[in-house]
Amino acid sequence: MDMVGKIACFVLLCMVVVAPSAEALSCSQVTSGLAPCLPYLQGRGPLGGCCSGVKDLLAAAKTPADRKTACTCMKSTANSIKGIDAGKAASIPATCGVNIPYKISPSTDCSTYVFTFFSLDPYFVH
Repeated sequence: MDMVGKIACFVLLCMVVVAPSAEALSCSQVTSGLAPCLPYLQGRGPLGGCCSGVKDLLAAAKTPADRKTACTCMKSTANSIKGIDAGKAASIPATCGVNIPYKISPSTDCSTYVFTFFSLDPYFVH
């Protein structure tokens, strides 16, 4: 192998070794991010840190797979917890000043919305 080929292989190897790994969003990240919303959604407390958790989650859901994970996890978690006020859940995006491309509801079809964009701007038009 000539010197240029060796250098190219070395550079490629260095890029692979030091490249940042893109981690997919996990369901545990979704549930822990939204945990501060639970007292509010169950009528047991104020909004508290809910909005910062929602905004952090929206910022972390960068890929279609992330957005599908977030939607599916929110839906399954909400269905498994008793006493959640669906009206309060549906109002969280407006209350927190974020825009999501679907209604927060147990009937939401998460596969329909995974390719749309999330925005922290409440006036963002899809």
